[in-house]
Amino acid sequence: MGAPLAQTVGVGMALYAGAGAAMHAVSSQEFCAGACHEMQSFVTPGWQQSPHYHNASGVKAGCPDCHMPGPFVPKMIRKAQALREGYHHILGTISTQEKFDAHRAEMAERVWTYMKANDSRECRACHSAERMDAESQNKMAQRSHARAKESGKTCIECHQGVAHPLPEEEEQAVAALGSPAG
Repeated sequence: MGAPLAQTVGVGMALYAGAGAAMHAVSSQEFCAGACHEMQSFVTPGWQQSPHYHNASGVKAGCPDCHMPGPFVPKMIRKAQALREGYHHILGTISTQEKFDAHRAEMAERVWTYMKANDSRECRACHSAERMDAESQNKMAQRSHARAKESGKTCIECHQGVAHPLPEEEEQAVAALGSPAG
């Protein structure tokens, strides 16, 4: 191998390693919940009150578990979409509680639409209907899961609000139906 080729390969390997390290860093819980004050102030407190943070099994699902796809191509698409979120962070679109609350329903709908379109892929990475013990679920959950399976519903259609409090508009709609979210 000639010197120019060895240098090119060396530079390529260094760039590849650097890109991998950067991708890992921006896909971490620390980055998601710690990089901007919107997440620290307006999102993390609600998540810390959810079953995805406190539960009997002691398992904690963090931001990347639900919002970062595992497969490479969907992950790259999600990273490209996150650039928009970074842009709005810089603009201050949700920099105050009032601004965040004004956009909360829109942001939630965007995530729910994405999750519905991919059959709740990130939910299913941890939750498998095939491995659920229906006998240990209460009767309402057993019936609901059976109906969802029969009708082809995906997780997020019934479990909105399980990791973050619902936007106020959604809370009111759920209250009007008399059925709890999650």
